[in-house]
Amino acid sequence: MPPPTSPRTSRPVPAGIFKAYDIRGLVPDELDADLSRAVGAAFVQVCDVAGGSIVVGHDMRPSSPDLVRAFADGARTAGADVTLIGLASTDQLYFASGRLGIPGAMFTASHNPARYNGIKLCRANAVPIGLDTGLAEIRDLAVSGELEPAATPGSVSEADVLADYADYLLALVPVTGRRVKVVVDAGNGMAGHTAPAVLDRLDVEVVPMYFELDGTFPHHEANPIEPENIRDLQDRVRQEQADIGLAFDGDADRCFLVDERGEVVSPSVLTALIASRELEREPGATVIHNLITSRAVPEIVEERGGRPVRTRVGHSFIKATMAQTGAIFGGEHSGHFYFRDFWRADSGMLAALHALDALASSDRAMSELLAEFSRFVGSGEINSEVDDQEAVMRRVEEAYADAEGVSIDHLDGLSVLHEDWWFNVRPSNTEPLLRLNAEGKNEATMAKVRDDVLATIRTGS
Repeated sequence: MPPPTSPRTSRPVPAGIFKAYDIRGLVPDELDADLSRAVGAAFVQVCDVAGGSIVVGHDMRPSSPDLVRAFADGARTAGADVTLIGLASTDQLYFASGRLGIPGAMFTASHNPARYNGIKLCRANAVPIGLDTGLAEIRDLAVSGELEPAATPGSVSEADVLADYADYLLALVPVTGRRVKVVVDAGNGMAGHTAPAVLDRLDVEVVPMYFELDGTFPHHEANPIEPENIRDLQDRVRQEQADIGLAFDGDADRCFLVDERGEVVSPSVLTALIASRELEREPGATVIHNLITSRAVPEIVEERGGRPVRTRVGHSFIKATMAQTGAIFGGEHSGHFYFRDFWRADSGMLAALHALDALASSDRAMSELLAEFSRFVGSGEINSEVDDQEAVMRRVEEAYADAEGVSIDHLDGLSVLHEDWWFNVRPSNTEPLLRLNAEGKNEATMAKVRDDVLATIRTGS
C-alpha cells in the first residue's frame, strides 16, 4: 500500500454545498470523490477520533458507493478505523452511532432528485453536527488542504447492523393487538431496505409499494410532504381497503400517515398521538414541538399532564432543546419525530411503529382514533418570492402590531398569535422566499388569515 498523502480537493468547492445541517450537492459537479475524501479526513480531525472509530452508511443512490469509498479512505488516512454498514436508512446510521458510541456519517441526499447526494454527520451517540457545531470547521479544513496524514493509518471493515436495529426499535415499541393491514410506500428509497426487516417480524399484513431500491426514483420523488408524491399511496389504501398507509422519504428518516379513507394525516396529529403515548409511559415528561406545529400539540400535552416546550424550526434546535430539558419526545411539522430513547435522534420507522401499535391496540379505525388530536385547520407551508425579506417582514408586522387580541414574538421569523388563529412568517436561508404557515379554529378562519397575510406579503413584491 502506498504511503498516505494529505487529502485535498482538486477544485474550488461550490458555494452553498455545506448547508446548515449537512452537505448536499450535485454529483459530480459539486460533490465528488476528492471532496468526499477530504471531508472524511477533516471529520476525523474535528471530532478528534484519530486512533478511534467511526461508522459510515449510505443510501441507494448510484453515486453513494464511490463517495463512501473515498470518504473511508480519507478517514483511514487521518487515523480512524472505519466501520462500513453498507445500505442503511439515516436512522439506522444513528442507531449504529448510538449503539457503538462513535461518530457517524450517512451518505444521502434524502428526498432530493437522483443527481444529488450528500453527507449527514454526527458525533458519538448521534449528536448532530451543523455549521455552528463543527461543520464549518470540517468545511474549512477540507478545502484548505491542511490535513496531515496520521502516522498510523486506520483500518476499514464491514458490519451488518440491520437486525440489531430492528431488535432495538421493536423493544421500544412492541406492536401488539389485532392484525392490521398496512400499505407501505418506500418511494424506491431506504424504507425498502428497513421496512421488511422490521415489519416482517410483526403480525401485520404488509402491502409493499416501490420497495425496489432505485436512486433514480422511477415512480415519484421520495418526498411525501408534497401531495403529488403521496397520491399513489392514497389510491392503494382505498383499493386494498387497508387500515393505514405509511410513506417514507428517500433516507427513511421521515414518515407520513394516510388513514383508512386515504386521507393524509397531518404530522402535527401524529406528533400529538405519539406525545400522548409517551406521556402515558412517563407522566409529567417534557415534549418538544416547533413553532409551526399545530396549537393542538401543546394543548394535548398539557391536558395529558406533560410540559410542552416550543422551539425554532430545524432538527438541531429540537435536539439541543431535548438535551437541555431531558424531553422524552419531539415532533416537527415536516414529518421528523425525535425520541429520547433513540439518542434524541429522528426515526420515521419508530414513529410508524407507534402509529401501528396505537391502531392495533384499538378497535377503532385510524380516522376515529386520530379525531381527538385534530382540532385546528392548517394552511400548510406557502412560499412567496420577495425582493427584500426584511422589508416585507416589517410590513407584515406593522399590519398586525395594533390588532386586537394579538401577541407577537420573534423566536423564528415573525409569529402573530390570537386566540382563534396564528401565523408564522420565516425567511428562507438559501432562497429569496418567505414561508407562511397559518392555522385557525376552522377552515374559514384559517383561510381569511392566510389570504390576508399573503396579500400583505405579495403587495409590491
